Amino acid sequence: MSGRWAAAPPSLLQVLLALQCGVVFLQCSAMSGDVTALMAFKRAIIEDPHSVLADWTDADGNACDWHGVICSAPQGSVISLKLSNSSLKGFIAPELGRLNFLQELYLDHNLLFGTIPKQIGLLRNLRVLDLSVNRLTGPIPSELGGLNSVSVINFHSNGLTGNIPSELGKLQNLVELRLDRNRLKGSIPGSNTGSFSPTANFGSTAHNGLCPSPRLYVGDFSYNFLVGKIPPCLKYLPRSSFQGNCFQDEYSTQQRALQICISVVTASRSCKLKPSIRISSWNRSKSWSDEITVLIDSDMLKSLPKLSRQELEVIDLARLNHENIAKFLGYCRESDPFSRMLVFEYASNGTLFEHLHYGEGAQLSWLRRMKIAIGIAQGLRYLHTELQPPFAISELNSNSVYVTEDFTPKLVDFECWKMMFSKHEKALSHFNSKSSFPGHGDSVEDKHADIQGNTYAFGVILLEIISGRLPYCKDKGYLVDWAIKYLQQPEEIGKLVDPELTNVRTEDLAVLCSVVSRCIDPDPSKRPSMQIITGVLENGINLSAAAILKESSLAWAELALAL
Repeated sequence: MSGRWAAAPPSLLQVLLALQCGVVFLQCSAMSGDVTALMAFKRAIIEDPHSVLADWTDADGNACDWHGVICSAPQGSVISLKLSNSSLKGFIAPELGRLNFLQELYLDHNLLFGTIPKQIGLLRNLRVLDLSVNRLTGPIPSELGGLNSVSVINFHSNGLTGNIPSELGKLQNLVELRLDRNRLKGSIPGSNTGSFSPTANFGSTAHNGLCPSPRLYVGDFSYNFLVGKIPPCLKYLPRSSFQGNCFQDEYSTQQRALQICISVVTASRSCKLKPSIRISSWNRSKSWSDEITVLIDSDMLKSLPKLSRQELEVIDLARLNHENIAKFLGYCRESDPFSRMLVFEYASNGTLFEHLHYGEGAQLSWLRRMKIAIGIAQGLRYLHTELQPPFAISELNSNSVYVTEDFTPKLVDFECWKMMFSKHEKALSHFNSKSSFPGHGDSVEDKHADIQGNTYAFGVILLEIISGRLPYCKDKGYLVDWAIKYLQQPEEIGKLVDPELTNVRTEDLAVLCSVVSRCIDPDPSKRPSMQIITGVLENGINLSAAAILKESSLAWAELALAL
């Protein structure tokens, strides 16, 4: 026998053990990389008032048990990071781009600042990217065009600047794109041909901006500084998706001409302007044939000493900026106080009161009513929690809720504006004798503290939405008194529903009635904040596209009307 020897071939068991060890090694390696990326994110957070990241520690090398982290399988890769509404203050660490298997990134409703890292564009498996309602600035990275799997991008309510990158047009799976309420400029990148072609090849390098997008269901570009024309391929989107910009478009020109002029004295919904009246505005210049000029005063905020106290108050309230708050566009001023007027964003669909009580309630399906209810709550949450000091609406009722063509609610506080321009003691005493609901404030100073009064009023509006009944009727009394006996018996809440309604979802009704009961509590201190109320409604009522199509037999018709 020679001195050479041969190793025995590995057994099947040895092969399997080797493969298993290799898999374990890869899993450990992937988890180690995820832990490193998440710890970098934690270090970038400078304030965590609710200690949501307290259990984020790399001691055991496993992130799957951390708050807000979801893994694909036990000891697997991180696929979801959900830290919404956590009051986190800091910036977004570029290392998040190393979470190779991440599918969902929810960092909305925080206090994040700085820019969006371009490394986010490396997340090839990402499906949802929600960075809305933060303090992010800078441009939208063109690298986001590499998010091949993304279906939702939500950046609304930040301070993003620069142009909309045309690379977003390569995202062939994109269903929802929200860029509203930022400071974006330039034009919306569209097709060179301006034609809509659902068969376009998104995979090509010669992409045509955002045109076309055969899958895009929600697109919102409102309240930016966008110019140019709306691409023809995007005109199927609701008109509200483009409002609050400077588009040179037929619709936009008509929209400016349809702005509501609100008389300070009468709060009428229309008025005649005289050529001598000067209309001050913050963002545009336009002359009509009757020589009424809309003036730009870009230095108004810089020249505060030259302004009257009244003008300063106008500027202060004109800063209200939310999708569900009617935008204040300017004001008319003249020596004659009875010719002073305010110019608000035009809401073409009337008031909620008119729809519910003037024979048009049939237009308000259950789903539309739910959209309006949640929208009102979101607007009040903004006024109560995102402004310092908090802002309370003087006369909150269904008459102060205007609706757009796509039934988005817009809150308007006419009484506050009227009071601002009526400083005489007699006028104030007359106004102070009026109040919509118990617990409502009586002066400008009180209105900032009267949050509980708004909460009560919101409960009454919800009852109107559910029942279609007036808040007070001489022969039937107060709506709250009628409803309370049904609210106290869960099995009876079905009797509250407007008989004209169909396709009422019982789970939605239960959520609404629970909220109403807490809103109308006789003890104001026991009424929940709008932050809590809005969270309950958003979590308890499903307004997703899938839910709409599933629940309503008229969904396709409603969808066609909304587009």
